[in-house]
Amino acid sequence: MNKLYISADIEGTCGIADWKETELGEAQGAYFRAEMTSEVAVACEAAIKTGVGDILVKDAHDSGRNIDPSALPTRVRIMRSWTRDPFSMMAGIDSSFGGVFFIGYHSAAGTDGNPLAHTMNLNNVAVRINGVLASEFMINAYTAGLVGVPVLMLAGDRALCQTAAAVQPNIRTVAVSEGNGNASISIHPALAHERIAATAIEALSADPKTMMVELPGSFEVSIFFKQHFLANRGSYYPGASRPGAHEVVFRSGSWAEVLAFLFFVL
Repeated sequence: MNKLYISADIEGTCGIADWKETELGEAQGAYFRAEMTSEVAVACEAAIKTGVGDILVKDAHDSGRNIDPSALPTRVRIMRSWTRDPFSMMAGIDSSFGGVFFIGYHSAAGTDGNPLAHTMNLNNVAVRINGVLASEFMINAYTAGLVGVPVLMLAGDRALCQTAAAVQPNIRTVAVSEGNGNASISIHPALAHERIAATAIEALSADPKTMMVELPGSFEVSIFFKQHFLANRGSYYPGASRPGAHEVVFRSGSWAEVLAFLFFVL
């Protein structure tokens, strides 16, 4: 494989348990930005060992300015901050890439697998796609499928990893933590790095054709907002409806149209 895309988040990194630990500028966040960087770096190093020549990393958490670029291998490119287009956490991906890794990903809004569980932001309590609670991983894996790029590996909390098979049964996963109420039980970060590296090599050694994500033929997207006025605003999006005070629904046969809806409404 010549080109690899990596989308990295922070709420699924090893050991993280509190929102302040995710924030740029917070003293508590410095360690976890370093951990996010380390988990991405070991995945990159493993990929390079298998012969991958070009790696693009999307820093996909909050400001998009969390990873220390100097700690990545020299041949790695990194996209920092935001393009402000519907691909969002997958900005820059196209059909030229041979595969995707998701690092530091977390459970969806409406689930309890991570004390920081959410989907895209904290304005909603549930995002459903065809009736299933949608994680950022699911949304972004569908985007990879849209451009014909296989999803090779997912690292994050255990509950999210257990949902990966429903998106693509051959995706390799690494569970680095497990939510328990408002707490998180994690493995040692050195062990997390070891497992991410080993799983990356395993994923890159497999047939990527077996890890393509097949998109549904049609989509019904439901967003249940915390605040009713956000649902009111979202209901003005062309094609959207508002079946309840807090809910907006959008239907389409096109994932690109769904991404546009999520970009402007969610």
